[in-house]
Amino acid sequence: MSLLEMKNTTLKFGGLVAVNDLSFSVEQGEVFALVGPNGAGKSTVFNLVSRFYTPVAGQIRFDGQDLLARPAAKVADLGIARTFQNIELFEQATVLQNLLVGRHRHRETNFLAELFFTPKARKQELQNRHMVEEVIDFLDLQPYRDKRIAGLPYGVRKVVELGRALATGPKLLMLDEPASGLSVEETTDMRWWIDDIRRQMGITVLMVEHDMGLVSGVSDRVLALAEGAKLALGTPKEVQSDPAVIEAYLGKAA
Repeated sequence: MSLLEMKNTTLKFGGLVAVNDLSFSVEQGEVFALVGPNGAGKSTVFNLVSRFYTPVAGQIRFDGQDLLARPAAKVADLGIARTFQNIELFEQATVLQNLLVGRHRHRETNFLAELFFTPKARKQELQNRHMVEEVIDFLDLQPYRDKRIAGLPYGVRKVVELGRALATGPKLLMLDEPASGLSVEETTDMRWWIDDIRRQMGITVLMVEHDMGLVSGVSDRVLALAEGAKLALGTPKEVQSDPAVIEAYLGKAA
């Protein structure tokens, strides 16, 4: 059974068709990339899976469950985490504090238990901090652990956002342009982290990315989109050489 399935899904904004009868599946343990020109519908697919949007037709299932039956606030509880094109972090909080926010879905205590810091609340806090420290070590964030986000370079912020998503303990990690704005060296680091996330942590990755070097380096399969519809699906090499994909990027003259 596929971890994520989208079947004949359509999303419209007024008269604009943003996603057009789209079907694909993401298998457990793979890195699956969405590529295509700007406006192809890649981030819209992410927003459908995140339940920010509701399709006018079709199905979306995650781990055997109907995702469309869930409100957006409950998606993380299923084991779905994501990053964003525009970094969404708490600027005046530290790296550690931002990562601890990612543990919120695992909270098992109520307000009073946390207020009086009961033994159960203390045990939960220790477990959360242990998990977060593992993520900090994994992403080499130790030098920035107690620093505020507002004073950090852009590349480090991207890694912190990745870390916060990992701190939720996801089954599916959705990365929206993880290499955007990164240097060549930072992009290389991102490539190794994505590979390790899949191999060492066993987390399935769904990625939107324009950097085809990164896509080719980490992806098992690639889905190319144009105008919200499927153009090609296959290995990175197969998709890059597909005539329809070449035309979508470069025009008919190519």
